[in-house]
Amino acid sequence: MSKIKLSETFIKDRVKLALTEDLYPYGDITSNLINNNKIIEAKIISNQKAVVAGLLFVKQSFKQVDKKIKFILKKKDGSTVKKNSVIAVIKGKANSIMIAERVALNFLSHISGIATKTNQFVKLAGKKCKICCTRKTLPNYRVIQKYAVKLGGGTNHRFNLSDEFLIKDNHIASSDLKELVSLAIKNKKGKKITVEVDNLKQLKKIIGLKFNTILFDNMSIKNLRAGVKLVKKYYETEASGNINLQTVKSVAMTGVDRISIGSITHSAPAIDFKLEI
Repeated sequence: MSKIKLSETFIKDRVKLALTEDLYPYGDITSNLINNNKIIEAKIISNQKAVVAGLLFVKQSFKQVDKKIKFILKKKDGSTVKKNSVIAVIKGKANSIMIAERVALNFLSHISGIATKTNQFVKLAGKKCKICCTRKTLPNYRVIQKYAVKLGGGTNHRFNLSDEFLIKDNHIASSDLKELVSLAIKNKKGKKITVEVDNLKQLKKIIGLKFNTILFDNMSIKNLRAGVKLVKKYYETEASGNINLQTVKSVAMTGVDRISIGSITHSAPAIDFKLEI
């Protein structure tokens, strides 16, 4: 998988785009009514238990609005916080703090939401089974969302289509399964190869070919357990397909090495934070 880079430049650029969206074309016409010289202290507080994530984006939001703002972190990225926990203290001009408030909280709420949901799955799956994200991410925000997954204790799947071969159902429907796998092996050039199967008949066709991972898609627990037993000595095993918090534990107990879950990025509810003066 391509290495995800969350550099300072990347964070600055994303925050700049977000602030531009919020302030174009005339700035915050309401906050500009406040006396520019009034210095206040504000706190970011969690309204629920969560894994807090995205604090670098929060800090940068205030910094870009006003370099004189003092931003004091009280929690670390990836830490679990209780309801009413103080996440950060901000000191500076009142209007500057209020201009940056919503952009900062939007980053924090979204990134923490993904980290929190990922962590729920990680705890249920146990130590022997990894929870992986997918490419079901917001366009242009994949790096941020996959960063959030890691903070929640999850594992990043391939970042893009160039990272590895992943032969899925629609590829198979358009060609011959065994032929596709053989072509991938021939052209792999150091890339990993994952092959998706949705039944044991498909699985038996490719056992013995030299690739890396079997992806069991939307299979029953009974068939999943049987499939894992057949191939565990030869391939890494993965399960996917509408797995939720109610079913993830039983899927993990089949012995699969990892479980990929799209919902941790595309459907994670935002965490409720507030900025209190």
